[in-house]
Amino acid sequence: MPLQRKVFPGIEALSQGFADFAATALQNTLRRKPQATLVVPGGGTPRHYLPELAKCSLPWERITVTLSDERWVDVNDEQSNEKLVKQYLLSHLPANTPFVGLKTDHDNPFDAIETVQQRLDRLPLPLSLTVLGLGEDGHIASLFPGMNPDSLSAQHCVAIAPPIAPSLRMSLSLEMLASSEQIVLVVTGEGKRRLLDRMSDNPDSKLPIVWLLQRTQALVRIFETDMNK
Repeated sequence: MPLQRKVFPGIEALSQGFADFAATALQNTLRRKPQATLVVPGGGTPRHYLPELAKCSLPWERITVTLSDERWVDVNDEQSNEKLVKQYLLSHLPANTPFVGLKTDHDNPFDAIETVQQRLDRLPLPLSLTVLGLGEDGHIASLFPGMNPDSLSAQHCVAIAPPIAPSLRMSLSLEMLASSEQIVLVVTGEGKRRLLDRMSDNPDSKLPIVWLLQRTQALVRIFETDMNK
Protein backbone atom coordinates (compact mmCIF):
# COMPACT_ATOMS: atom_id res chain seq x y z
CA MET A 1 0.00 0.00 0.00
CA PRO A 2 1.29 3.50 -0.84
CA LEU A 3 2.05 4.70 2.68
CA GLN A 4 4.70 6.97 4.23
CA ARG A 5 4.83 7.61 7.97
CA LYS A 6 6.48 10.64 9.52
CA VAL A 7 6.77 10.81 13.31
CA PHE A 8 7.00 14.07 15.29
CA PRO A 9 7.95 14.51 18.95
CA GLY A 10 4.70 16.30 19.81
CA ILE A 11 1.65 18.10 18.48
CA GLU A 12 3.44 21.45 18.11
CA ALA A 13 6.16 19.96 15.90
CA LEU A 14 3.56 17.99 13.97
CA SER A 15 1.47 21.10 13.37
CA GLN A 16 4.44 23.03 12.03
CA GLY A 17 5.60 20.13 9.88
CA PHE A 18 2.10 19.68 8.51
CA ALA A 19 1.72 23.38 7.71
CA ASP A 20 5.06 23.46 5.89
CA PHE A 21 4.16 20.39 3.86
CA ALA A 22 0.62 21.53 3.02
CA ALA A 23 1.75 25.01 1.97
CA THR A 24 4.40 23.56 -0.33
CA ALA A 25 1.94 21.05 -1.80
CA LEU A 26 -0.63 23.77 -2.54
CA GLN A 27 2.00 26.08 -4.01
CA ASN A 28 3.19 23.28 -6.31
CA THR A 29 -0.37 22.68 -7.47
CA LEU A 30 -0.87 26.38 -8.18
CA ARG A 31 2.24 26.42 -10.33
CA ARG A 32 0.51 23.89 -12.59
CA LYS A 33 -3.11 24.99 -12.29
CA PRO A 34 -5.06 28.21 -11.76
CA GLN A 35 -6.98 26.77 -8.76
CA ALA A 36 -6.45 24.25 -5.97
CA THR A 37 -8.75 22.46 -3.53
CA LEU A 38 -7.94 21.77 0.13
CA VAL A 39 -10.04 19.24 2.08
CA VAL A 40 -9.88 19.38 5.87
CA PRO A 41 -11.50 17.20 8.57
CA GLY A 42 -13.23 17.93 11.85
CA GLY A 43 -12.25 16.63 15.27
CA GLY A 44 -9.92 17.92 17.95
CA THR A 45 -6.52 17.67 16.26
CA PRO A 46 -7.17 20.24 13.46
CA ARG A 47 -7.50 22.89 16.20
CA HIS A 48 -3.72 22.61 16.49
CA TYR A 49 -2.55 22.46 12.90
CA LEU A 50 -5.09 24.60 11.02
CA PRO A 51 -3.97 27.86 12.70
CA GLU A 52 -0.39 27.03 11.72
CA LEU A 53 -1.46 26.53 8.11
CA ALA A 54 -3.33 29.84 8.22
CA LYS A 55 -0.03 31.60 8.97
CA CYS A 56 1.39 30.49 5.61
CA SER A 57 1.55 33.12 2.92
CA LEU A 58 -0.46 31.63 0.06
CA PRO A 59 -2.75 33.01 -2.65
CA TRP A 60 -5.77 31.84 -0.69
CA GLU A 61 -8.19 33.35 -3.19
CA ARG A 62 -7.09 30.53 -5.54
CA ILE A 63 -7.55 27.75 -2.95
CA THR A 64 -11.05 26.42 -2.30
CA VAL A 65 -11.46 24.93 1.17
CA THR A 66 -14.00 22.18 1.79
CA LEU A 67 -14.69 19.44 4.34
CA SER A 68 -14.09 15.71 4.36
CA ASP A 69 -17.42 15.23 6.13
CA GLU A 70 -20.04 17.00 8.20
CA ARG A 71 -22.45 16.19 11.00
CA TRP A 72 -26.06 17.08 10.17
CA VAL A 73 -26.30 19.83 12.78
CA ASP A 74 -26.61 23.61 12.52
CA VAL A 75 -23.40 25.22 11.21
CA ASN A 76 -23.15 27.19 14.47
CA ASP A 77 -23.42 24.05 16.61
CA GLU A 78 -20.30 23.07 18.56
CA GLN A 79 -20.36 19.69 16.77
CA SER A 80 -20.26 21.31 13.31
CA ASN A 81 -17.08 20.78 11.30
CA GLU A 82 -17.89 23.92 9.33
CA LYS A 83 -17.86 25.92 12.56
CA LEU A 84 -14.51 24.41 13.53
CA VAL A 85 -12.88 25.14 10.17
CA LYS A 86 -14.22 28.69 10.11
CA GLN A 87 -12.94 29.32 13.63
CA TYR A 88 -9.47 27.78 13.30
CA LEU A 89 -8.66 28.39 9.62
CA LEU A 90 -10.95 30.64 7.62
CA SER A 91 -11.21 33.38 10.27
CA HIS A 92 -7.44 33.87 9.91
CA LEU A 93 -7.49 33.96 6.09
CA PRO A 94 -8.48 36.67 3.59
CA ALA A 95 -12.24 37.15 3.31
CA ASN A 96 -12.18 36.11 -0.37
CA THR A 97 -10.92 32.58 0.41
CA PRO A 98 -13.48 30.28 -1.25
CA PHE A 99 -15.26 27.79 1.02
CA VAL A 100 -17.72 25.02 0.14
CA GLY A 101 -19.67 23.53 3.04
CA LEU A 102 -21.49 20.19 3.10
CA LYS A 103 -24.49 21.24 5.22
CA THR A 104 -27.77 22.43 3.69
CA ASP A 105 -31.19 23.41 5.05
CA HIS A 106 -32.61 19.97 4.26
CA ASP A 107 -33.99 17.98 7.19
CA ASN A 108 -31.52 15.17 6.59
CA PRO A 109 -28.43 14.49 4.45
CA PHE A 110 -30.22 11.90 2.29
CA ASP A 111 -32.46 14.64 0.88
CA ALA A 112 -29.46 16.94 0.35
CA ILE A 113 -27.35 14.66 -1.88
CA GLU A 114 -28.25 16.41 -5.15
CA THR A 115 -27.61 19.89 -3.75
CA VAL A 116 -24.24 18.97 -2.23
CA GLN A 117 -23.28 17.04 -5.36
CA GLN A 118 -23.83 20.23 -7.40
CA ARG A 119 -21.65 22.22 -4.99
CA LEU A 120 -18.85 19.68 -5.23
CA ASP A 121 -19.15 19.54 -9.01
CA ARG A 122 -17.97 23.16 -9.11
CA LEU A 123 -14.78 22.43 -7.19
CA PRO A 124 -11.43 22.34 -8.99
CA LEU A 125 -11.04 18.57 -9.39
CA PRO A 126 -9.38 16.27 -8.66
CA LEU A 127 -8.93 17.38 -5.06
CA SER A 128 -5.43 18.82 -4.67
CA LEU A 129 -4.73 18.01 -1.01
CA THR A 130 -7.01 15.96 1.21
CA VAL A 131 -6.34 15.93 4.94
CA LEU A 132 -8.04 13.22 7.01
CA GLY A 133 -8.20 12.05 10.57
CA LEU A 134 -8.36 8.40 11.56
CA GLY A 135 -10.67 6.76 14.06
CA GLU A 136 -9.49 3.95 16.33
CA ASP A 137 -12.02 1.77 14.50
CA GLY A 138 -10.32 2.59 11.19
CA HIS A 139 -12.94 5.03 9.94
CA ILE A 140 -12.02 8.01 7.76
CA ALA A 141 -14.24 11.03 7.06
CA SER A 142 -17.67 9.53 7.88
CA LEU A 143 -17.01 6.20 6.20
CA PHE A 144 -17.29 3.51 8.88
CA PRO A 145 -16.57 -0.21 9.18
CA GLY A 146 -19.60 -2.29 8.27
CA MET A 147 -20.49 -0.20 5.25
CA ASN A 148 -20.25 -1.61 1.74
CA PRO A 149 -17.26 0.14 0.12
CA ASP A 150 -18.67 -0.44 -3.35
CA SER A 151 -21.71 1.68 -2.43
CA LEU A 152 -19.57 4.63 -1.32
CA SER A 153 -18.24 5.76 -4.68
CA ALA A 154 -21.18 6.42 -6.98
CA GLN A 155 -21.16 10.21 -6.49
CA HIS A 156 -18.94 12.89 -4.96
CA CYS A 157 -20.76 12.60 -1.63
CA VAL A 158 -22.68 10.07 0.41
CA ALA A 159 -25.25 10.46 3.19
CA ILE A 160 -24.45 8.40 6.28
CA ALA A 161 -26.39 7.11 9.27
CA PRO A 162 -23.38 6.06 11.40
CA PRO A 163 -23.65 2.76 13.26
CA ILE A 164 -22.53 4.34 16.55
CA ALA A 165 -22.96 8.12 16.50
CA PRO A 166 -25.61 10.61 17.57
CA SER A 167 -26.03 12.49 14.29
CA LEU A 168 -26.54 11.80 10.62
CA ARG A 169 -23.67 12.89 8.38
CA MET A 170 -22.63 13.88 4.89
CA SER A 171 -19.26 12.59 3.71
CA LEU A 172 -17.13 12.87 0.63
CA SER A 173 -17.33 9.57 -1.18
CA LEU A 174 -14.61 6.95 -1.16
CA GLU A 175 -13.94 7.59 -4.85
CA MET A 176 -13.73 11.36 -4.33
CA LEU A 177 -11.20 10.91 -1.52
CA ALA A 178 -9.19 8.21 -3.29
CA SER A 179 -8.80 10.28 -6.46
CA SER A 180 -7.11 13.14 -4.56
CA GLU A 181 -3.70 14.18 -5.88
CA GLN A 182 -2.21 14.12 -2.38
CA ILE A 183 -3.56 12.62 0.85
CA VAL A 184 -2.38 13.27 4.41
CA LEU A 185 -3.59 11.51 7.56
CA VAL A 186 -2.91 13.32 10.83
CA VAL A 187 -2.83 10.77 13.64
CA THR A 188 -2.40 11.28 17.38
CA GLY A 189 -2.96 8.87 20.23
CA GLU A 190 -1.56 5.45 21.05
CA GLY A 191 -4.61 3.49 19.91
CA LYS A 192 -4.56 4.94 16.41
CA ARG A 193 -0.82 4.42 16.05
CA ARG A 194 -1.14 0.79 17.09
CA LEU A 195 -3.88 0.41 14.48
CA LEU A 196 -1.43 1.72 11.85
CA ASP A 197 1.23 -0.71 13.05
CA ARG A 198 -1.18 -3.65 12.72
CA MET A 199 -2.47 -2.43 9.39
CA SER A 200 1.03 -2.19 7.94
CA ASP A 201 1.63 -5.87 8.73
CA ASN A 202 -1.84 -7.19 8.01
CA PRO A 203 -4.24 -4.87 6.12
CA ASP A 204 -7.80 -5.57 7.28
CA SER A 205 -10.19 -5.31 4.35
CA LYS A 206 -13.00 -4.37 6.75
CA LEU A 207 -11.41 -1.00 7.54
CA PRO A 208 -12.27 2.16 5.56
CA ILE A 209 -8.66 3.36 5.76
CA VAL A 210 -7.64 0.16 3.97
CA TRP A 211 -10.34 0.73 1.32
CA LEU A 212 -8.79 4.14 0.67
CA LEU A 213 -5.25 2.80 0.45
CA GLN A 214 -6.33 0.05 -1.94
CA ARG A 215 -8.05 2.51 -4.28
CA THR A 216 -5.80 5.56 -4.37
CA GLN A 217 -2.90 6.18 -6.73
CA ALA A 218 -1.55 8.84 -4.38
CA LEU A 219 1.19 8.34 -1.83
CA VAL A 220 -0.62 8.59 1.52
CA ARG A 221 1.48 10.47 4.04
CA ILE A 222 0.84 9.97 7.74
CA PHE A 223 1.86 12.70 10.16
CA GLU A 224 1.88 11.23 13.66
CA THR A 225 3.08 12.01 17.15
CA ASP A 226 5.56 9.78 18.97
CA MET A 227 3.58 7.77 21.51
CA ASN A 228 6.77 7.17 23.53
CA LYS A 229 7.08 10.87 24.29
